[in-house]
Amino acid sequence: MNNILQRTKGDKVIWTIVFFLSAVSLLAVYSSTGSLAYRVYSGHTEYYLFKQLSVLLLGVVIIYFAHRVNYTIYSRVAQIGFLLSIPLLIYTLAFGSNLNDASRWIRLPVINLTFQTSDIAKLALFMYVSRQLSRKQQVITDFRKGFLPIIVPVGIICALIMPANMSTALLLGASCMLLCFIGRVPLKYLLSMVAGALLLVILMFAIAAFTGDKGRTNVWKTRIESFFSKADEDVPYQVQQSMIAIAGGGTLGKGPGNSTARNFLPHPYSDFIYAIILEEYGIFGAFLVLAAYLLLLLRSISIFKNCPYAFGAFLALGLSVTLVIQALMHMAVNVHLLPVTGLTLPLVSMGGSSVIFTSLAIGIILSVSRHVEEAEGKKQEVTNTAAAA
Repeated sequence: MNNILQRTKGDKVIWTIVFFLSAVSLLAVYSSTGSLAYRVYSGHTEYYLFKQLSVLLLGVVIIYFAHRVNYTIYSRVAQIGFLLSIPLLIYTLAFGSNLNDASRWIRLPVINLTFQTSDIAKLALFMYVSRQLSRKQQVITDFRKGFLPIIVPVGIICALIMPANMSTALLLGASCMLLCFIGRVPLKYLLSMVAGALLLVILMFAIAAFTGDKGRTNVWKTRIESFFSKADEDVPYQVQQSMIAIAGGGTLGKGPGNSTARNFLPHPYSDFIYAIILEEYGIFGAFLVLAAYLLLLLRSISIFKNCPYAFGAFLALGLSVTLVIQALMHMAVNVHLLPVTGLTLPLVSMGGSSVIFTSLAIGIILSVSRHVEEAEGKKQEVTNTAAAA
């Protein structure tokens, strides 16, 4: 045990955030799955608690081993991961498990385990974009040599994710655009990315209208219209219940396990878990969760500034940006600042593949942090030796 602790490196604040969010996850998931446990497992509410605990423990193990890997290896893995993501996403669209008219999941035979291929694609794409940005810095202002090798992979992955999960595709595209902006991609090229995304969305709706297949596009249209509607009857049911939960929480909340909205709110353990946190722990508890994600971003910015190599800098910042943006969008949906989406709260919402790939992303960030610390330590040793001489 002592040997493991000695070999655990990286930003201590990020490690603390991981354990804090994991604790929040256990409390919130245990509280919000009570009704689900009674329906599915005859009242054995401990089932989902131990299931989430096992997933989170696996996540910590993944973080540990991922942070022990030299982050430069992820540059080599990026190309393989990106190329594998394309057939996986195509297979998911064609044969994936359907949920609310959306093919997002692949079910593995024999072990009967499901996972979202978009989680793999997101991680692979960020590694690939970070790799390309670091390699193309000398020609980053050249459209053909610098911009196209970066934007084409982003466009391919987002286009394959969008038919089943538009919110994830838009989140991924926005995060990549922000990373490109930090990577000195000219603003006129970034605006062309925005125009391309808008054309892709319009094309999706046009194809759905022409073919008569309005499954997911009708869902998107309904959600957007209800969000901008001023009529109370147009407010989605889950948003109404979320507002009731928030109003009941007040400043300090009702206390752990005392949520009442969990019995009425759809998916309180995933898409609307922040509403449960607001109800049980109030504005104060919800603010601590928000602060944890913002602190993760600040620490990653510090890693970005201190990392001596471009790939590690882009990788750490890119992965943290997408996690934090996803968290902020989840919170915004829960407090009715954005239309309803299917985005979960990273490392807090109940889940398997989402927690695993979030943990892998955090492990990679800590890998970069570990090497930054080692480089600074060696620099300090040289300084001390020089001063002693």
